[in-house]
Amino acid sequence: MKYVLATKNAHKVRELQEILTELVPGIELVAYDGPEPIEDGDTFEANALIKARAAYEHTGLPALADDSGICVDALGGAPGIHSARYAGNRSDKDNLELLLKNMEGVEDRTAAFVCAAALVDDQQEVTQLARWEGWLALAPSGSDGFGYDPIFEPEGYEVTAADLTPEEKNAVSHRTMAFTALAENYLAEV
Repeated sequence: MKYVLATKNAHKVRELQEILTELVPGIELVAYDGPEPIEDGDTFEANALIKARAAYEHTGLPALADDSGICVDALGGAPGIHSARYAGNRSDKDNLELLLKNMEGVEDRTAAFVCAAALVDDQQEVTQLARWEGWLALAPSGSDGFGYDPIFEPEGYEVTAADLTPEEKNAVSHRTMAFTALAENYLAEV
């Protein structure tokens, strides 16, 4: 079973390889080397499908993609689908600092990591959506993870996602939940 993984984000590639090889033994993931599509959807699902469609059309292989981000209740769900470019660039550090600045003095720190996993092949276009509930820490902590992991404290934990080992995070994360649902419902059929 060969799939193209529609992302050029090295962190996501590594994380998804770890997640998917456990979920679907024997899966072969091929890196996507085509043009980056314009993610102009207004939902995580729409953007995940845009990426998966582009990879499928470029390679002819069944394509897997995700679109994910952090949604903060006090900010009306922002940064949401704009998480990767929240500060106007793709800098994890700048995005995280801007989010902390925007949350200064805010008591309601509830948030969720959201992930839409998508599959596009010659028979179907499907998505699965998952939410990893938690809240925002006051300051970054931890050295594992990427993006907003250093300030996201998952529900049921007293540490940030960046304090978890990759194995601990992959056991419970939004990507794991979304790709587990996708694997259980669709990957066996391809």
